[in-house]
Amino acid sequence: MKYYNYTLLIAFRLILASGILIIAANTVVAQTISDSTKVELNLNAYNPQQYVIADITIEGVKYINPETILSFMGFVKGDTITLPGEDISFALKKLWAQRYFSDIAIYASKIVDNQIYLIIQLTERPRVSVWDFKGVKKGEAKDLREKLRLRRGGELSDYVLKTSTDLIKEFFDEKGFRKAEVNIIQENDTLVPNAVKVIFDVQKNDKVTIKKIDVFGNKNISKGKIRKQMKNKDASIWNFFSSKKFKDQEYPNDLEKIINYYNQKGYRDAVITADSVFYLNNKKLGINITVDEGQRYYFRNITWVGNSIVPSTTLYNILSIKKGDVYDVVAMNKMLYADQSSVSTQYNDQGYLFFKVEPVEVNIVGDSVDIEMRIYEGKQAVFKRVNITGNHKTNEHIIRRELWTRPGNLYSKSALERSIRELAQSQNYDAEKLTAYGEGFFIDANERDGTVDITYNVEEKSNDQVELSGGYGGNTFIATVGFRFSNFSIKNIFNGKAWRPVPSGDGQTLAIRFQTNGTYYTAFSLSFMEPWLGGRKPTSLSVSTYYTRETNASYFYQSATQSLETYGISAGIGQRLKWPDSYFTLYTGISLQHYILNDWQYNFLFSNGTSNNLSFNVILGRNSTDQPIYPRGGSDLSLGVQFTPPYSLFSPNKDYKNMSDDKRYRWIEYHKWTFKAAVYTRLMGDLVLMTRVQFGFLGYYNQDWGYSPFESFVLGGDGMGFYNRYGQENIALRGYTNASITPRLNNAYAGRIYDKFTLELRHPIIMQPQANIYGYVFFEGGNAWASFDRFNPFAIKRSAGLGVKLMLPVVGILGIDWGYGFDNIPGNPSAGGGQIHFTFGMPM
Repeated sequence: MKYYNYTLLIAFRLILASGILIIAANTVVAQTISDSTKVELNLNAYNPQQYVIADITIEGVKYINPETILSFMGFVKGDTITLPGEDISFALKKLWAQRYFSDIAIYASKIVDNQIYLIIQLTERPRVSVWDFKGVKKGEAKDLREKLRLRRGGELSDYVLKTSTDLIKEFFDEKGFRKAEVNIIQENDTLVPNAVKVIFDVQKNDKVTIKKIDVFGNKNISKGKIRKQMKNKDASIWNFFSSKKFKDQEYPNDLEKIINYYNQKGYRDAVITADSVFYLNNKKLGINITVDEGQRYYFRNITWVGNSIVPSTTLYNILSIKKGDVYDVVAMNKMLYADQSSVSTQYNDQGYLFFKVEPVEVNIVGDSVDIEMRIYEGKQAVFKRVNITGNHKTNEHIIRRELWTRPGNLYSKSALERSIRELAQSQNYDAEKLTAYGEGFFIDANERDGTVDITYNVEEKSNDQVELSGGYGGNTFIATVGFRFSNFSIKNIFNGKAWRPVPSGDGQTLAIRFQTNGTYYTAFSLSFMEPWLGGRKPTSLSVSTYYTRETNASYFYQSATQSLETYGISAGIGQRLKWPDSYFTLYTGISLQHYILNDWQYNFLFSNGTSNNLSFNVILGRNSTDQPIYPRGGSDLSLGVQFTPPYSLFSPNKDYKNMSDDKRYRWIEYHKWTFKAAVYTRLMGDLVLMTRVQFGFLGYYNQDWGYSPFESFVLGGDGMGFYNRYGQENIALRGYTNASITPRLNNAYAGRIYDKFTLELRHPIIMQPQANIYGYVFFEGGNAWASFDRFNPFAIKRSAGLGVKLMLPVVGILGIDWGYGFDNIPGNPSAGGGQIHFTFGMPM
């Protein structure tokens, strides 16, 4: 077992090898030539001789192909070399450069006339049979192996050892161990010839953290605000949850962010005059930063030159900077280039892809700055080629119909962004990759001919879902089988070759689900959705049919004496509108349900007979979110009404109040209104605030006829609902048990009006095609009332908590929440407090 100082060893070996090679090239070769040819040769440097290589013999190699070695040397059999000369020296340098050998010698075995026979004597470096680590945790060793990418069987070289040592130190430096030491242990492998075991013995020593960051020279901006701009944080109380380790790679960025912050506040001359990072002791660092703020500046006159397409008044309005505003260069550049409604976007959306604007300070008077905006509009560009790559499953025309960028159209930045958004909304492609330039899309612009080629690189992901489950508990067996195919192709359903495993590629959705536990509960549903009916316009067609049966047989072996059966069918058309803008949609649908009740005493207002529900549904929506799984911006709004014909108004003389239930509810009537709004605001990075408001109201046409016996808003809990009862709309309110906030009348749900308010602060954990995971904290409140005269929008039941949601391609969305309900529920004292909720899908 040996420890080496490799810096001194490398230098010594290079000097020694160079000396030996010079002697070998001039004396060994000379002696061999003289003895072999028995002809006196003058090897004086002033009289070099040329020789033809008759043969080259490689000796001493085991692992490397001799032909590979010859390719390194620069000459082969039949070539002419000059001795003495640089041919041999050049070959030696080339061989040493490969780092495969620990010793190299080139000499001549004999010379016949001008024919020379060369021997290349090599000693291969030992091979590494084992790479291992000492003094590190198991997880750290795994990460180091991935970082170093060392392979067993490779040759051992000083270069590999040095670079590996540097990477190990860098690895632990990033973890705060700035004084980590690495010693290299080599052991001969007794089982493998010419092989060694290499062990990196790591001494991490004490972790080093930042104790204090001090700022000097600041007069107008506080030290706290300056320190807040930095990613490196000190041990102050405000950074209790932040890492205190020093990040070398972030430190230059921190200094730049401080100057940018000063620039935002109008201090255009601010500079950092000195900075230092120093050890306070073996465990603590200190950072001193000295700034020279300079004076504060303000905008005075802004003029535009070179603009002929967009009037200066329009550009002034977009820029939104007035005379006397603080001289904020960062905000100015954002409104010129980066903002969604920037000056650059204004030009880009009219085809001026090659537009440029340069703000120039033309005059500084006291604390005021005059800016001249020098514009180069260029010529308009058109889309020439629109390419699609990466689609191995989805038919190309299915992708193209979602694009707003068409060959021959003028270039538009908004059209490009909208195309990416529409592809992401389909959920068949990786939304995170789609939005990344260079990964999801590429732009190749040619200013000479005014054209632009764009390539969309879609990474398809499996969005199909399979549900196969079974279990036994409470003397009840429950089995569920469900399939959801989100990229289905119904036209290929009879094409045997298309079943891989199902026909796919046309973007249609087919869902089938069956659930039963025997006599107590049985449900079946089948639905289909075509997003582009006819293939020319984004008009969707959706159809579904379903059946449920619920009884009072709690155990699968019992006979049922009470039951509720529901048959249903529905169809709907969805359209994308052009007004007020293209984010608006209109959905119109019709549904028919048939209920059969046999002494059913649960949840509804009547228990025996049959009932029918013919209803129409209209929903006006606007969805501008950038993607469906983890939106970082935009909003999702909807206003809906579901209504039946007003049968009681057609026969106003009937006595509905005293009519039997089976006659009064033969055809039920109601009107139900809902409003839902969610706004997503990116706060910083990927941190997103979701704000949501919901409201629902159930009304009747005739007071004597009353409310629908089946319709109700059921508020509280996870919002999933134990069984699917059509007519009941389940709304989540975390921190309370299921349905606990819903009023009841005669053992039936009577939630006729509700409101709900939610604030949710989200941050992603993993965003990959295989899984999307994000965590959040939430604050929400809501309530439900039995009638409008009891409605009080501010008398809400409040809760707060945290949770995690996972989007898995095969399973769908899974969530777990812990919520705490702060308010008591009359008659149900255990409804609030700490509650754990499991969710499947996206509850309301």
